Formats: sequence, C-alpha cells, structure tokens
Amino acid sequence: MSTDVDLGRVLTAMATPFDIEGDLEVGRAEELANLLVANGNDGVVVGGTTGESPTLSHDEKLELYRIVRRAIPDAVVVMGAGSNDTRSSMELAHDCQELGADGVLAVVPYYNKPPQKSLVAHFKAIAGAIDIPVMLYNVPSRTVANMAAETTIELSHVSNIVALKEASSDLAQVAAAAAGVAPGFRVYSGEDSLTLPMMSVGAYGVVSVAGHFAARGIRAMIDAFLEGRVEDAARLQYRLLPIFKGVFCTASPIPTKALFRVLGLDIGDTRLPLDMSEITDTQVQALKKMVDDLGELALTLGVPASTTA
Repeated sequence: MSTDVDLGRVLTAMATPFDIEGDLEVGRAEELANLLVANGNDGVVVGGTTGESPTLSHDEKLELYRIVRRAIPDAVVVMGAGSNDTRSSMELAHDCQELGADGVLAVVPYYNKPPQKSLVAHFKAIAGAIDIPVMLYNVPSRTVANMAAETTIELSHVSNIVALKEASSDLAQVAAAAAGVAPGFRVYSGEDSLTLPMMSVGAYGVVSVAGHFAARGIRAMIDAFLEGRVEDAARLQYRLLPIFKGVFCTASPIPTKALFRVLGLDIGDTRLPLDMSEITDTQVQALKKMVDDLGELALTLGVPASTTA
C-alpha cells in the first residue's frame, strides 16, 4: 500500500449518541454522521476519545461503526481500534477492516506507559494485522506516554501506517516529525486551536472536536492558508478560537453533548465516569453564543435524507 493515502483534511472525532437509558442510540448516530458530513467534514473518526471509547464495549463499537459506515458510504470513516492491549487492538482493527473502514485510529497505549521501542512494536503489530490504513494517535495528556518524533518517523515507513493525529501541544515535535516522515505520510492536528500553527510547520489537516459545530469555518481557514492567504487564515483562526477553547471548558465530550442539546439535537448524556453535571447552564449558554456568533461558519441543523435502506 502506498503511504500517499488521503483521508481528507477536516475530520471530526464524532461524539457517540446515547439514549435516555445510556445505551447506544443507533438512529441518532446515523443522523449525527450525516449532519457532520453535510456541514463540511470530509468524514468522521468514530470510537475515539470524543466518542467515549473507554466506555464502549467491543460489540457496541462494532454496532456503532456499522451504522456510521452505512450512513455515510461516500465519506471517510476512520474507526477507533486502539487500546492499551495490543492483542485486543489487533482483533478490533481486523473487525474494522471487515466493516469497511477507510482506516483505523490507534492511540498510544494508556496506563501501561510503554517506552518508545514498545510503541514501535505495538503499532507494527496492529498494522500487520490489517491491510487498511492506520492513523496513529498521540495524546500524552490522556495516555501519560508521549510518542517521540523519532518513533513517528520510524513508523511512517510501515507501508499502511499513513498518518498521525498529534495532540502533544509541542510544535517543535510536530515540526521534527513532519520534516522526517516518509513521503505521503500525513500529520493531523489533534488540537483545534493549534491547527493553523501546526499547518505552518507541515501538518496536513485536523481531527477536530469543534468540527461538530464549525467545520465550515475550519475548512475556510485551512483553504485560506493553502491558497497563501495567511492573514485571512489568521482572521478565521481568531473568530474560531472561542469555540476551539469552549468545547474543552470541562472534560470532553461533556461540552459537545451539552451544546448539541441546547441547539436542538439531543445526543444524550455522557457515560460515567464523565458526569454532565460538571457543566453549568452559564457555560452552555456561552457555548451557544459562540456558535451563534460564527454565523455562516457554523453548522446548520437539518439532516439530508438517510442514505440507508
């Protein structure tokens, strides 16, 4: 497989809808996936951090992935397959391939705190279990372990490891990785507020949380930068910065789910150990104002006709 695989420039890490009983809400997941693509995303990442993957069972993940793949057949669907157990990750990655994933997301193992050589072995094992693209995910604020630029560079030469979602907040590390990776390997921002700075040192796009509400604006910012209109890109970054920060005013995805509710699309509560009572009405109303202030850059509610039979 060539590493020159284009998964799009704007992907949203989709929140997982639950019903009033806290069970997976399949119909609302279909609706949300359609909404995100209709509002400017190239596709979605399902079963990631924003999707509350640690609280989803293996069977729930497969059900979620199946419905999202069916709902948006012409858009990119990257399915979360990473965990802190290599063997389980390999099994889930294989299941994702069977479900028609365009790629899998594999996070740096959490809790185990693996050193760099162990990370290489872990990700090579996952990639070796499947024939589809792998997107690495470095988020040391949640996993404790950081994947060094040298490790990313080494892994970029594995034929089907094609991308990195980088959320280390370390621009020097991003630049070092982007400068040394194999041709065609793509670095994605995993932090909305750093997408534009990261693109200036070689990133390709973003796996976003704010893309639930502002994918049009994010795409306009990226397009402006790519066209050399750097000042326009910066102005869009300034407009978008409040929602970039706002969706992390408390533990994600609590703000995302609370904001969708007030906007009129209820995708349920978070599962424990994340508690929706952590966000206040004042914070939710402030988030709503951020979306309202974005105007044409914000999402439009209203979903195209279902693509499922």
